[in-house]
Amino acid sequence: MPLHSLVVSGIAAADLAACRMLLRGGSRSFHAASLLLPARIREPASALYAFCRVADDAIDQSGTSSALATLHSRLDFIYRGAPANDPIDRAFAAIVERHAVPRVLPDSLLEGFAWDLEARRYRTIEDLHDYAARVAGCVGVMMTLVMGRRDAATLARASDLGVAMQLTNIARDVGEDARAGRLYLPEDWLREVGIDPDAFVANPEFSPALGVVIDRLLRHADALYQRAAFGIAGLPADCRPAIHVARLLYAEIGNEVTRRGLDSVTHRAVVPGRRKIWLSLRAAIASVQLQSSNSAPVLAA
Repeated sequence: MPLHSLVVSGIAAADLAACRMLLRGGSRSFHAASLLLPARIREPASALYAFCRVADDAIDQSGTSSALATLHSRLDFIYRGAPANDPIDRAFAAIVERHAVPRVLPDSLLEGFAWDLEARRYRTIEDLHDYAARVAGCVGVMMTLVMGRRDAATLARASDLGVAMQLTNIARDVGEDARAGRLYLPEDWLREVGIDPDAFVANPEFSPALGVVIDRLLRHADALYQRAAFGIAGLPADCRPAIHVARLLYAEIGNEVTRRGLDSVTHRAVVPGRRKIWLSLRAAIASVQLQSSNSAPVLAA
């Protein structure tokens, strides 16, 4: 029987292989955590990640509204059950059907990408939540649906985790983003410490005042990571280790930024491989002790 005719978890094996290849090359942290997922979840998670990855790459490489329009068109066909003749689209269409993924979730992801095309800035931390919920929180929610959980409390904590991860990315990439003409740090926070946002983007340099803002963002992310732990406890037991590992690995990026003096303009923080292994083992063991709580509020975003 030819490879393309085999089906795994509703996804043709050849299509799944293409998704896995993207996963290995696109995010080392996500790939490492995914290896701890049970096969029944790892396979659809790979397909979900692959579509999000190719959508992100399409916007980054093109930087045009036509690329965004093409992605919306691809989603139209996926949700009609007639995806384009592309392994990533076919795999994602299988996930959408099998796990009843609402269209509003991938649409929200594309809305966040549209904001990137506009080079939108964010005045307050709540405004930044709006962005992070779209480009990352909705991905966490889709992952949770794939794991078979649809209750509002668990989905809210999944969004918390996605938002926390995005805030970590922003704190790590301040210099890289500014040199590309982008700014994600809350402008009100910058002005409070005497930094003019336009002047910073024009000449991105690290300063103690900027360190105060980066530290504030990382502490905000840490609070969301703590909330997210309660949601992980609500996931199937065999899924908890992988998501807890992902949570700790991403939080460790923020810790590395702090170790480097909060200077993410001159340097880009990278977590050493040995520390990733140690954290993964620690997280996998600790995941069995997580406790669930529904008391935390839902982000307005």
